[in-house]
Amino acid sequence: MRRFIRYLTDYFRNSSLPALILTTLLVATLIYANYTVGIERRIQALPWYAAIGAFFAFFSTVVALVWGLQYEWGYKARAAKATPILRRGYIEVSTAVSPSGYFRPKMLLLLAVATGFFSLKMVHWELGSLLPHTVYFPWDRYTLLVLQLPLKLLLLVTVLFACRRFGLLEGDTLSTSIGLTKRDFNAAPYFGLLLLLFPLIALASTQHDFLQVYPKVQHLSFIDAYAHPVWPWKLLYELSYGLDFLGIELFFRGLLVIGLLRFVGQDAALPMAAFYCTIHFGKPLGECISSFFGGLILGVIAANTRTILGGLIVHLGLAWLMELGGWLGHLHFN
Repeated sequence: MRRFIRYLTDYFRNSSLPALILTTLLVATLIYANYTVGIERRIQALPWYAAIGAFFAFFSTVVALVWGLQYEWGYKARAAKATPILRRGYIEVSTAVSPSGYFRPKMLLLLAVATGFFSLKMVHWELGSLLPHTVYFPWDRYTLLVLQLPLKLLLLVTVLFACRRFGLLEGDTLSTSIGLTKRDFNAAPYFGLLLLLFPLIALASTQHDFLQVYPKVQHLSFIDAYAHPVWPWKLLYELSYGLDFLGIELFFRGLLVIGLLRFVGQDAALPMAAFYCTIHFGKPLGECISSFFGGLILGVIAANTRTILGGLIVHLGLAWLMELGGWLGHLHFN
């Protein structure tokens, strides 16, 4: 845990305060707009093809704005007064990154692919036509719910392999390129972080807006009259739900932080955190706000450790604890 504090202290010491403040204000403005006029809700109401385009435009704008803030207020300010520092055998990334890294065609293409993929992921995939005609209600609906997230994860893995194949990701293997490695990995501090979050989850489990969303498995109540026992089917859904968090960590901390370190160093963490916050616009307000700060913390840690395994422990543990909290909340507060 002490090492994590050092990572964060170094990050904030070497980062641009104006860039951090302006990005936080931008994210706060977007959150306010979403929970008053409904950015995410309005986009989701569009036809699927228009929704993909609208999400792509929205995500790209957010990433571009924060990227520009990082360059204008971050890199330029550091470059004017800093000289490279040799630390632990390598050049400190915050002072050694070239300005061309921010505008290198490979990096811009990688960002375009990333925002494009997640725009596609945000819409509901209508897969009913792929099911056999012998699958009837409720199992057709159940199958579609359970298959959505694994198929989207499969698409992400395909995109990552393609990025590696065309030279957008570098490293000895794809796993090292996106931080799916356990070299020098210590799980204990991440479980400590998860323990610190436990009281917040307990508090959230008493709130009405939280209980409207969680547990996610409550949306499977339509199979209660058809499955006996019903728990194996709901457990399968929870496993499918958990796979989504593997995809989230691969995408945000793997692709958008570790994959971009060679271009801009730890400056990749702040645009990722802003992007990460926007995908929570359909969630309870408290969860959305905390996602920005939590995403930034996990991004800084991933940039230093070069692994996403710890973030996966925190994120997956948090997701299933929220499921448990929602279930207990409904028992005692509804």
